[in-house]
Parts: sequence; structure tokens; C-alpha cells
Amino acid sequence: MRRAALAMPFATILLAATVVATDAGAQTAYPAIPEPMIFDMMRPLGAKRGEMEVNTLATTSSPFRPREAEWAPELEYAFADGKAIEFELPFDGARLAALKLGLQMAFGASADGRGAHGVQYLGIYDRETGRYSNSLLYMAGHRFSPRWSMMNMAGLDDISLRRRRGRNALLLNHATFYDVQPGTVAGVEVNVTGGHDRFVRLAPQLHQRLADKVNVQLAAGAEKERHHRVRPALGIRLVREL
Repeated sequence: MRRAALAMPFATILLAATVVATDAGAQTAYPAIPEPMIFDMMRPLGAKRGEMEVNTLATTSSPFRPREAEWAPELEYAFADGKAIEFELPFDGARLAALKLGLQMAFGASADGRGAHGVQYLGIYDRETGRYSNSLLYMAGHRFSPRWSMMNMAGLDDISLRRRRGRNALLLNHATFYDVQPGTVAGVEVNVTGGHDRFVRLAPQLHQRLADKVNVQLAAGAEKERHHRVRPALGIRLVREL
């Protein structure tokens, strides 16, 4: 699961995001870009006020060991145009591992409505250690054609002004998508966490719309953690828009 937390004041984050945002004349017509499956967003960058979604992501390295799966139900809500909040409950098997909160702000669209960017804050309170941590990422997406698009996310994990082992680790997430047909999207996602516990995941994925507001996403790839062997990485996310 993504490691982040509630410690940084949300008002400060949103103020900083506003300072670096594009001016008031930025385009408001956002491109339609799928959300990465593993490192997802809190609604698309161009989300309109009132949009809401519930989803659950489950990941594992072995489908034959369901008790070892990590899974997390989420509630995502756009409380204003281009601004969204997320509540998440990460589980390790049957154990509630953490409490998580996230905020997201879109800065605007560019390139005649083909590009868009924004910022995302993530937070986690670890119930076992009682420790808070937080991360901040810049997001930039682009639609190249009616079929091809991508979303990039880059930032820092476990932010701290003190130099400590494992703090201020680099976070990178890249996803490239191909719209196969209406309701079907194929993609590949690469997730990298730096710092002491280096982690890399490659996740080819398929997004399939099952009904008007119901979507399922499937991934089968591989992941590598420092000092560990490469292992399978399997995932499924069920999405229901409200």
C-alpha cells in the first residue's frame, strides 16, 4: 500500500498548491485520462463538484494465500470543481492496518485541453506503531490521441525536515493507457519508491466497464523489494461511481 499520512496541515498544502498553480486564465476543459490502478487518484483531475466514488483495491503476490492479501476500501468525493478528498481503510488480511486520508487539487488544463496537472497529498496513521507520515506528489497527464494517454506522478514519501533513514524518499508512478474500444482500456503502470526500502512494481492492467457506473480493473505483473527476490504482483479493483 502507499505510505503517507495526516501530519502535514491540509490548509498549508492547499495554499502552496494554489501559489504554484496556473493563472486564472488556464483552460477548464480537462482531457479524459484513465486513473492508474495501483497508485490511483482521488477522482480524475477534471472532476466536477459532487462526484463520488467507492472502490476497493486488493493486491497479493499469491492468489492461493488470501489471508496475505492487502486490500483497501475507499470513498472518494469531489467537494469542489477540481478538488477532491479520499478516505481509505488499508487492511493486511483481516487486520485493519491504518487510517488514511488524501487531498487532491487540479491546477488546470493546457495544450488545447490535451494536458492537465495538479497535486496530491496522502496521509496514513499506522495503527500498529502509532506513527504518522505524509507524502506529496505532483501529477501531470496528457492525451496524445483518441486512443493513447498517460499519467505521471512524482513526489516525496514520508516527508520530514529532519534527515533520518528512509525519510523523504522519492516516489514515482507512470502509467500509459490505450483505449481499445469504448469501455475497455489497456495499460501498464510502473511504481517506484526510493529510499532505504527500495521498491519497484510493474503492473500491466486492463480496465473494463461492466455497467454504466461500474468498472473492474485487473493487473498481473511483478514487483521487487530491496533484498528480496522478484515476485508476482496481482491486483483487482472494483469501482462504483455514485
